Amino acid sequence: MRCSSPLLDTATILPFRMVRLLVICTFVLAAWLGTAAQTAPVSSDQPAPTPLPLSSIGPQISFDSVHVEGPSIAMTFDDGPSEKLTPKLLNLLAAHHIKATFFVIGQNVADHPEILQRAIREGHEVGNHSWSHPNLGKMSDESVRRQLKMTDDTITNACGVRPTLMRPPYGSLSARQKRWIHDEFGYRIILWDVDPLDWKRPGAKIVTNRILAQTRAGSIVLSHDIHPGTIEAMPETLNQLEAKGFKFVTVSELIAMAKPATPKPLPSSTPAASPVPPHS
Repeated sequence: MRCSSPLLDTATILPFRMVRLLVICTFVLAAWLGTAAQTAPVSSDQPAPTPLPLSSIGPQISFDSVHVEGPSIAMTFDDGPSEKLTPKLLNLLAAHHIKATFFVIGQNVADHPEILQRAIREGHEVGNHSWSHPNLGKMSDESVRRQLKMTDDTITNACGVRPTLMRPPYGSLSARQKRWIHDEFGYRIILWDVDPLDWKRPGAKIVTNRILAQTRAGSIVLSHDIHPGTIEAMPETLNQLEAKGFKFVTVSELIAMAKPATPKPLPSSTPAASPVPPHS
């Protein structure tokens, strides 16, 4: 026998549904308030993080020039030794009592170790310029390691002196590569700030003029002792640099002369005067 009423069922169920809805709304509101608290902006009154001082980054490992007080510069020659041209250059440097830095190719050292031995004997510095002159910046770490290790071993075996400098072909090396190469081999990475583009063979006079125009105190001058025009340009180049008062040292000697650069003055709060227009 049915004795229940539909109205009674509705009256009984409705309060439970209202309670359930109230509970759900409470949880949703609490979750929203918690999220808002987490994403609230930090007050501008809080101090900003203090940046690390430059000294904590470590010593400088890459150089394209050096800040020095005197008129010293470093002449550097890449891609040799050349069987015919490097001895001519060594003769010229000896006549001027100039010490230079040679960044050599491992293959060429293996072919002409006696030329490198002469360079070391006469007081010049030798650096690693890879085994076969590839673009190291586009190579795997293992391939770069092989290029440098083979050249390092060949130089050491030929001369009994292990290089402490390296110059990447084309200057191509990432910051990460510079760091691990320095950490693994102990090399300083040497680039340049004077480039006469002598590898394009523009002629001896142009090579000389470009070097004279770009060189300043602390410069690292790039040239190549595998191009006849470069060797032809060197007598006049060295004469003119000497006439300007420059003193020639190896790259390592130049780095040892480094002085802290004078900080640039802060910009004045006073607005600068408007420039006077040039006369027509």
